[in-house]
Amino acid sequence: MSTTRKLRLGPLPKLESSKLTFACPASLKADLDRYAMLHTQAYGEAVDAMTLIPHMLEAFMTGDRGFRSQSHVQQKRAARDTTSP
Repeated sequence: MSTTRKLRLGPLPKLESSKLTFACPASLKADLDRYAMLHTQAYGEAVDAMTLIPHMLEAFMTGDRGFRSQSHVQQKRAARDTTSP
């Protein structure tokens, strides 16, 4: 089985970005660096942990049913509020 099939995060799209700074445990940073190395091997394009983090967070939030459900409820409320007299 190739490394590509083992990674949940596929090739990265080009996106407009905003800069955020955060602190994480050293063990998480090491895991992110390892993931970046595997991603580079799988897709042939060099990436670092900082490049991967936004895509990982987006994938996490997309897969979070509770977040999606709550977002959907808020969107419905906003749409109703803008159409109400």
